[in-house]
Amino acid sequence: MATFRSFEELDIWHKARELTRKIYDLSNKGLLGKHFALRDQIRRACISIMANIAEGFERSGTGEFLQFLAMAKGSAGEVRSLLYIALDQGYLEQETFDQLSAQTGEIGRMIGSLMNYLKKSKIRGAKYKT
Repeated sequence: MATFRSFEELDIWHKARELTRKIYDLSNKGLLGKHFALRDQIRRACISIMANIAEGFERSGTGEFLQFLAMAKGSAGEVRSLLYIALDQGYLEQETFDQLSAQTGEIGRMIGSLMNYLKKSKIRGAKYKT
């Protein structure tokens, strides 16, 4: 795996950003846009994926990065769960649900793969370099 100098170089961050954009676009209109609690919660969960990847990376330690990746992975699960609520309430079409759920699942798997890689690697992070 390549060495990254910024979180913006991480594919998972870009995928989380794209998911967040799609969720915002979707929740700015239609019935989901009118259900304020669900709309706000799914937006916060998407934001959490992006933000935790970025914050964990910027901590400069592998252990801390792993903790933040775990939170980001949990938020990906939360987004998928909230998508089911939106589907069940008729706020999403099945096709839209399928696409967003698959995209969110892919992000979760990518985060898990990065976590596994970091756990097995000897990389400790920039803050441990002297």
